[in-house]
Amino acid sequence: MSSDDKLDQMHKQQAEFNKLLVKERQLPDFPLDLSEKASQIYLKTLAHECMHELFEANYLLKNSKAHRTTNVGEFDREAYKEELCDALHYFFGILNYSGISSQELFDAYMKKGEVNIQRIKSGY
Repeated sequence: MSSDDKLDQMHKQQAEFNKLLVKERQLPDFPLDLSEKASQIYLKTLAHECMHELFEANYLLKNSKAHRTTNVGEFDREAYKEELCDALHYFFGILNYSGISSQELFDAYMKKGEVNIQRIKSGY
């Protein structure tokens, strides 16, 4: 399976989950009309949930405190991965609710990556 197929599969799995939430939890249907206030509020809520999962992942980085002099030897990689996956689920939910396809995401990501590379090469 190519990486493009994997991205698309992740996107589709989240769409199926979001459809289930629409049906079983009466969450809004998607894609949302991004010009509507209620839609923007809902997307902001999803973004906050996504960030919360990233904060939970960061909490597991025990040696990341600049003021800490001791070293915590163990690291729960599985828990860290799970929190990152939780964040990614919310991120794909944002994409679904925003009506952004996996192809659109890929194209925009690659375009922005080139911009970032050119910035570094030009002394940005």
